Amino acid sequence: MTFDIITIFPSIFDSYFRESIIKRAQQEDLIKINIHNLRLYTTDKHKTVDDKPFGGGAGMIVKLEPIFKAVTALKKLKVKSEKLKVVLLSAKGKKFDQNVANKFSKLGQLILICGRYEGVDERVAKHIADMELSIGDYVLTGGELPAMVVVDAVARLVPEVIKQESLAEESFSLKSKIYNLESNLEYPQYTRPEAFNPKKGICWKVPKILLSGNHKKIEEWREKHKKQIKT
Repeated sequence: MTFDIITIFPSIFDSYFRESIIKRAQQEDLIKINIHNLRLYTTDKHKTVDDKPFGGGAGMIVKLEPIFKAVTALKKLKVKSEKLKVVLLSAKGKKFDQNVANKFSKLGQLILICGRYEGVDERVAKHIADMELSIGDYVLTGGELPAMVVVDAVARLVPEVIKQESLAEESFSLKSKIYNLESNLEYPQYTRPEAFNPKKGICWKVPKILLSGNHKKIEEWREKHKKQIKT
């Protein structure tokens, strides 16, 4: 199984993935972990990966374009017979649990997109990722730690990485209870470009209201489109 992680801080993963079971699984070619620097998929001389949010607000938003280019390039490396899934690590995503880990372990390739700053352009979740995934009811500074958690939890379920007898005895099995925790809400965010054309005849646009400068209407739109975010 291959894990492809897209991040702006590739060195973060150096230590953890070079130790213990994960290291041995890579040495024995049971899994492959590839770290991809998002900045290499930019086109400007400053290798810009973020921009200010449309409609105003604090922080910066990770841009759509470099992520699109990175995922497109990685998909081309996929073996036709293998299953692939693209996952955006996000605080407002589906809760990661053992059931999800088990499903992921059946894939041939898992592409993990690590968010940073104030968030990721909403078009990534809408058009590029197959799903958004959260590792818990709290907010982190980025998606790198969640990516490590996902890789660790999934890799150990890949055949021969860990003895099956050990997995069968673990307490956190598919029969474990799932507890629902309270959530707050967050709204989708977008940044430049206003319109993105992944290919001829297709255009992913920023909602017009965010470009209007009408702060009252923008607040109303944000309130209407709020999504769950764990805190």
